[in-house]
Amino acid sequence: MNFLDRNEFNFEPSQKVMDAINSFDPKTLCFYTRIYDQGKKSVISVRVSEIYNVPEEQVLLAYGGEDILKNSIHYFLTKGDNRKILIPEFSWWYYNRVASECDGVFEMYPLYEQEDTFAYDVDKIIEHTNRAHPRMLLLASPNNPTGNSLSSEEIGRIMENIPTDTMVLVDEAYASFITSDVDYIAPLVNKYSNLIISRTLSKFYGLPGLRCGFGFIGKGHDQFLSYVNKYLGYNRFSETVALAALDSDEHYRKVAEQMEWGRQLYKKELSGLPGFKVYKSVANFILIKYPIAIKEALQKELAAQDYKIKFMGDPGLESCLRITLGRPEQTQTVCDTIKRIATEVKK
Repeated sequence: MNFLDRNEFNFEPSQKVMDAINSFDPKTLCFYTRIYDQGKKSVISVRVSEIYNVPEEQVLLAYGGEDILKNSIHYFLTKGDNRKILIPEFSWWYYNRVASECDGVFEMYPLYEQEDTFAYDVDKIIEHTNRAHPRMLLLASPNNPTGNSLSSEEIGRIMENIPTDTMVLVDEAYASFITSDVDYIAPLVNKYSNLIISRTLSKFYGLPGLRCGFGFIGKGHDQFLSYVNKYLGYNRFSETVALAALDSDEHYRKVAEQMEWGRQLYKKELSGLPGFKVYKSVANFILIKYPIAIKEALQKELAAQDYKIKFMGDPGLESCLRITLGRPEQTQTVCDTIKRIATEVKK
């Protein structure tokens, strides 16, 4: 089965990752990983600190980006009486669920459709945040499933103009696909103590099965750091593979180029068809509006070819498909199938 509905990785890991796995020494599992004598959490937090130029003590490590989201939301929504969190209207359903798990109250703020993209309205986010005064504001950049993102300048403008006691959580799980620029992160987390930026090895580095996430937080949150970080350390196998992945940017940039080829193919082949709109995406998936009349036939044909894509059911996105950007042959097959079914149903 070709799973193009989960935003997983349909390519090969880097050679460095495979070599790290093949040469891993199981005897190292007999010892904890925490670097006691240096007061460091992990070789991963040290390496991430070097790459992103953020002090190691402000680096978060977790069981995937999901764990950073859950720990952050659970912690900050249960400290004090304010349990409100603002969440993007068209976004990952899991945000709502995590807030609900700790009796959080979530409000949606809108994303706006603009020609071939969805977009945040920064001024309206600032206005909504000041009016609602939530304990947390969640920003997804890029956002799943719409594929749009915020610039570092826009994040900075939001931070500068909202209450300082509102914790801002920026989910950047998909942030590395279009740009390798990470220089904006250190200035932001150094300037704003109420900022958390979450990243992961699951998307760009294609290792969702490794369950390794990392992030950054502004200064002054020692109690939260004690809550979220693991005293005895992390998984030695995951550390070894993660280090190899972080040292494999060239390989994963080539994969990102193949994904860009896929974006352009969908745009070229489907944009001109009646009832279709291909939205811009800066993630490893693409959102496409399609004529709902072809849904049943398209589902049947893709199933016959052992392909799965995401037929959206979210309010306002019911006539959209979200398709993971897979290998070129996978992308070509799905694109050709959509085009053929659209033509046949029209007849």
